[in-house]
Amino acid sequence: MDITLHYEPTKKQLAFHETDVDEVLYGGAAGGGKSYAICWDALVRCLRYPKTHAYLFRRTYPELEQTLIQTMLSIVPRALGKYTASTHRMRLVNGSVLHFCHLSNEGKDMLTYQGAEIQWLYFDELTHFTKPMYDFIRSRVRAPDRMNIVPCVRCASNPGGPGHSWVKSYFVDATNIGETIITREVLLDGEDKPQKRTIQYIPATVRDNPHLPKSYEVELMLKPPKLRDALLYGKWDAFDGQAFPEFIDDREHYEDRQWTHVIAPFSIPLWWPRVVSFDHGYTRPYSFGAWAIDEEGRVYRYKELYGCKEGEPNTGVCQTPEEIARALEAFMEPEYREGIHVSGIADPAIWDRSRGTSVEEQIRRVFSGVTFIKGDNTRLAGKMQIHNRLRFDEDGRPMMYIFENCRDFRRTIPTLCYDAHKVEDIDTAGEDHIYDETRYFLMSRPIAARQPVQPPKKVWNPLG
Repeated sequence: MDITLHYEPTKKQLAFHETDVDEVLYGGAAGGGKSYAICWDALVRCLRYPKTHAYLFRRTYPELEQTLIQTMLSIVPRALGKYTASTHRMRLVNGSVLHFCHLSNEGKDMLTYQGAEIQWLYFDELTHFTKPMYDFIRSRVRAPDRMNIVPCVRCASNPGGPGHSWVKSYFVDATNIGETIITREVLLDGEDKPQKRTIQYIPATVRDNPHLPKSYEVELMLKPPKLRDALLYGKWDAFDGQAFPEFIDDREHYEDRQWTHVIAPFSIPLWWPRVVSFDHGYTRPYSFGAWAIDEEGRVYRYKELYGCKEGEPNTGVCQTPEEIARALEAFMEPEYREGIHVSGIADPAIWDRSRGTSVEEQIRRVFSGVTFIKGDNTRLAGKMQIHNRLRFDEDGRPMMYIFENCRDFRRTIPTLCYDAHKVEDIDTAGEDHIYDETRYFLMSRPIAARQPVQPPKKVWNPLG
């Protein structure tokens, strides 16, 4: 029986299908044919290699049904495969199986796939998933030697969502926005020689898809600026639902400190008060921020200590309170060498004694150079203090500056987004640890809101 499948991939879709890289992210903008490419890629691999298993993930079942399942049903002839709704599986005539999966939380849903053997793994809208979800499911990707195949991971996504930060860091920033293919080394338990994994980002915009009508592009052009930049151009520094779109990191103004929140470091006067803010974490990152306050009450984040695994955003270094205390001591050593007093403010949770000695006590036993007080954990009020501090006055000066060397603040704060259920609050599934210790600090010296002043629009000068 001869069966002809009709598929005309775009240039970018073809690149997605033909690459032999281990982990690939495709997309960036709306209209790039991401879900369609995922379905075709999974189908072709399963047809080419009999008795293999492809797992296709969306975060929720309704999303799964409306996109991947419906798309696959539309492209697979009945003679080629049979879909069983009760199991969410499509079994092909050559013995390969397409598994349609959802992963709503990091608990029991992840354990559902503990025994899975996945040859072809697909994530649609990857930014809807957390990094632990991705890592756990990716660890199920393997193939027996007898199959003589190289398993792979294929993903697609637009910017935005709770996983925006780690996806941007892992795929987009690491590959210089798709210009390079990078290699990471992974050391498996019980092995001396690390395994190498290649990673690629293939950007695609609406203009890379000739099958879309011009009206679709026009519709995207009419969206609000941040949403337009994300969906039309695939910009990862702008997306719908961004919690702090007013945050500006403009290198042109690092020196004059106008119309930017990020500035060049300078020598801080010895008489300016100093404060270190702290958010504790173990499996998730801990964060220390060092702040100085000038005579006008303006605050400067001049350095930071972020306990995050290198190359794994939102993953903690699993240090004990004693180890964190030693890291804090080294972090604050320059201040104490100069005789500068530093006060501290922290998450009230570190005083919890329900499991024995509190984290605060354990830290204080090792390093008592900073005396912490309990921060105000009122979430919405703390968030508003960040907004108040970010607003510019008529001279283009905010009430909060961030030194250029505070890279993790600059990386994480712009990627925070709103919670889908608590629309005024931050989605805590994101990388919010620096955000938390920042609001503890700001709530200790709140300021009133002032009328926001918009930065002047840059005008192109053809004469230079």
